[in-house]
Amino acid sequence: MSQDQIALLQRALKREKAARKSAEKILEDKSRELFALSQELKNSNLKLNELLDEKSSTLKGIFENINDAYLVMDLWGNVLKMNDIAIELFGYDIAKETFNLSDIVFKEDIEYTINSFKKLYEEGFFNDYTARILTKNNEIKWLQVNATIIYNKENKAVAAQGIIRDITKDKEAGDLIMEAKNRLSALVLNLNSGIILEDVNRKIVLSNTKFCELLNVNAQPNDLIGMDCAIASEQNKIQFKDPLSFVKRMDKIVENKIAVFGDQLEMIDGKILERNYTPIIVAGKINGYLWTFRDVTLEKNYRASIEAEKEKYSSIIANMHLGLVEVNTNNEILMVNQSFTEMCGYKEEELIGKIEGDIFPVENGLNDINNFDGSKSSSYEIKTKCSKGQTRHWLVSKAPNYNINGEIVGSIGVHLDITELKKLQIQKEKILKELENRNQELYEYAHIVSHDLKSPLRSIDALVSWIKTDNQDNFDDMTLQNFDLIESTLETMETLISNVLEYSSAGANLTDEVDVDLNETVSNLKNFLFVPENISINILNQLPIVKGDETKFQQVFQNFISNAIKFIDKEVGIIEINYLDDGDCHQFSIKDNGLGIEKKYHDKIFKVFHSLNKRDDSTGIGLSIIKKIIDLYGGRIWLESEPNIGTTFYFTLKK
Repeated sequence: MSQDQIALLQRALKREKAARKSAEKILEDKSRELFALSQELKNSNLKLNELLDEKSSTLKGIFENINDAYLVMDLWGNVLKMNDIAIELFGYDIAKETFNLSDIVFKEDIEYTINSFKKLYEEGFFNDYTARILTKNNEIKWLQVNATIIYNKENKAVAAQGIIRDITKDKEAGDLIMEAKNRLSALVLNLNSGIILEDVNRKIVLSNTKFCELLNVNAQPNDLIGMDCAIASEQNKIQFKDPLSFVKRMDKIVENKIAVFGDQLEMIDGKILERNYTPIIVAGKINGYLWTFRDVTLEKNYRASIEAEKEKYSSIIANMHLGLVEVNTNNEILMVNQSFTEMCGYKEEELIGKIEGDIFPVENGLNDINNFDGSKSSSYEIKTKCSKGQTRHWLVSKAPNYNINGEIVGSIGVHLDITELKKLQIQKEKILKELENRNQELYEYAHIVSHDLKSPLRSIDALVSWIKTDNQDNFDDMTLQNFDLIESTLETMETLISNVLEYSSAGANLTDEVDVDLNETVSNLKNFLFVPENISINILNQLPIVKGDETKFQQVFQNFISNAIKFIDKEVGIIEINYLDDGDCHQFSIKDNGLGIEKKYHDKIFKVFHSLNKRDDSTGIGLSIIKKIIDLYGGRIWLESEPNIGTTFYFTLKK
């Protein structure tokens, strides 16, 4: 071979070495940059999870929906939607027939109904509308309705919705109670109370045993008849703390001729009595006086205890870390706690009486606070502005607020400021997008580098082959051996480049996932790979069918089996593949009786280009590819090994 040819070959090798170093440096820089981005994403995810765990545990909204009829109608009274209770109440089912509310209103209530619905359309709501209707079965029923207008996104009225309660029985009972109250207003208000009935001359005409018990009177009720109340008090030594005031107060009450309720009397023994007075009027004239006495000692102490509890819970509400807002049915703010004022930047006096939706406008009109359906609990997220114009994100949980009669009087909302959480979510999405772009760039770059590096290698290989062919009889054995070494080196370099490309694509996004039968995958590999006759590959348990990329699963098992074959040094080699269903994961193991790996190298072997045995057919990248694929599927990998005995690799895949 001429000196020019040797020089040409040397320059080609020199360029090849320079290209390899340049590629390794670029790959190292890209890997470092990818690692930094991965760490940043990991830290952001950790912060996000911690914030979610902290905040979500403080939020619980458990409220029961009202059990009344509910329907939706258009602006002309045609019923569009109704629940089962409404169907049972009216007798109509819009799934089978149509009807208009104006057709079933009782004739005498039509004018009142027209005025009420006019108010609904003008003001957007009405409460406690009460009227009669005629059901499909010709039954007359009294209804109480709370209704609101439904607006579309352009704030245009499109329909109305109402919660309807059947108060027919309540109305009948109320009429009966009113009649009974008129008949019995001159009699005892409560048979469990002490009673004194005086005539117009202030003489006792009626008493009861409870009166004697409450006031510790040493006499029977009948013994008091005909006595003056003041004399009876003195003779029976009733133990008031201030007996004189007791009599004077009674005289003053009678003089004023006005019913009095809730007067309190203190006894020497600590008992507290409530005194009520009602003048008995017949034909417009006072015909007597009814006094009732009730022991309210326990009730008063209980109220004091309730007030103390109320004060305690008011303090808790005022200082809780969640913003609390109470509004009426007009969405006027009635109460806020301290946390909410700190959250929104307004003082309490700046909020009370204001319309919640006006002072906290919701951007883009989404989840408008004023559009809350007061009939049921709901949770939603809003974006609003606070006192200084700062945009804040709140998670709101609202529920209806009922009075003691079970009527909705407004709502209570719990507000959680999730602004920082939203920032973390936006940051996470940005990092994920950037990471996706960088991964794609790295993947494309690896393909370009692979192509550019393989081209000169193929040229060198062809050149060496030509030189050998042209000078086959002129080279001595040493020269031919050197040429073989060059060809072997070129083959190793091409394998290395292919492995680098394979490693760069191992962590690519999962696409077109399919069901993969791993039994078939391993069977195909046994036919595809060169397995020496002294080595057997055994599957101990049936392998599962998993969902994923078939090529990636083939890469995993191919690298495991190839490594095991390479490093088995026994006359009889055994490779065992086993499977265990581990609940949420599939667990696999690949066991061989090869060289084994020392404990100190167990972590290093998964690093790129790290090979414990410097073999020509080993690039030190196979286990790195395996780990990258397993990480991609949310699994983990580990091993157990003893030198000269063998190695067992374990790995899991999430189901």
